[in-house]
Amino acid sequence: MKQKSAGNPIFMKKQLIYLSIAAVLMTSCTKNIDSLISNVTTKDGQSAPANEFVKYTINKGEQYCDKNSYKLVSYEQLNFLVKFDSSAVYQTVAASNQNDINKLFGFSDNNKQHHEFSARFGWRWVDNALHLMAYVYNNSIMSYKEVGTVEIGSENTCSILVSGTSYIFTLNGTSVTMPRASTTAKAQGYKLYPYFGGDEMAPHTISVWIKEINN
Repeated sequence: MKQKSAGNPIFMKKQLIYLSIAAVLMTSCTKNIDSLISNVTTKDGQSAPANEFVKYTINKGEQYCDKNSYKLVSYEQLNFLVKFDSSAVYQTVAASNQNDINKLFGFSDNNKQHHEFSARFGWRWVDNALHLMAYVYNNSIMSYKEVGTVEIGSENTCSILVSGTSYIFTLNGTSVTMPRASTTAKAQGYKLYPYFGGDEMAPHTISVWIKEINN
């Protein structure tokens, strides 16, 4: 599950983004986070439109997707639809990396960076099936659990409910519960977007379509 990105210029750029986010989040202890919501940066200069499918592309040899409008958010529940095409089928160079979890969509929490506190869906292609996972960090400790499998080309309903000391991940009506150590009443942090890996870069260009619903 490691992300070997040191020395990668894209990674260095993202680290600067996270430092900017962290600086803003530090102020949210005394200000309503809703008043701080803003785009920190967007790689392509565009914000994702609300309630429409947005195509996120991870180019071959990269890990980050083309759209990353890092935005402060406050959630009781994140709802979205997702669909994959055949580009979700892949084979890693090292067989041991096939089980690594790619990141799909979610949020950081507790006014911290995502490798400290976060909840998001992940996905991986294993045993000729596309598996969606619940993937969380609590106090910098990662844990995950499979939620279910989906078909290539299908439209799938996903949600992450913040419920006290738990996150409830739901995929097409099937739910799993994950622990939540964050102490904020709502999830408070920044939005997290598709990312490939794991240890390896994308072996080919991968496209994912996500539609946020009433968030």
